[in-house]
Amino acid sequence: MAFKKKFAPRRKFCRFCADKELPIDYKRADILRDFITERGKIIARRITGTCAHHQRVLTREIKRARQMALLIYTATHSSDVKKKSIL
Repeated sequence: MAFKKKFAPRRKFCRFCADKELPIDYKRADILRDFITERGKIIARRITGTCAHHQRVLTREIKRARQMALLIYTATHSSDVKKKSIL
C-alpha cells in the first residue's frame, strides 16, 4: 500500500541568491547561527536549501567565526566556558 502525501514539500531556495544584499561574513554571527545546530554542527545544504556556491562560502565563514570565538565549536565547549566564567 502506497501512502499519499498530504502536503507537497515547500520548494527550498537559497537565501543568499534571493537577496543579493545579504552578505555572508564571519562578523555576522546572527546570520551564521541560522545554519548551525545547537550542538555546533553545520547544517547540510539539502536541509537549509542553500546553493552549492553559497554553502561553500557559508562553511568557510562559519569556520572563521569559530576561530575568532564568535561561534561555538561544540555544545560541550560552550558549557565549559560557562562553568569557567562562573568560577
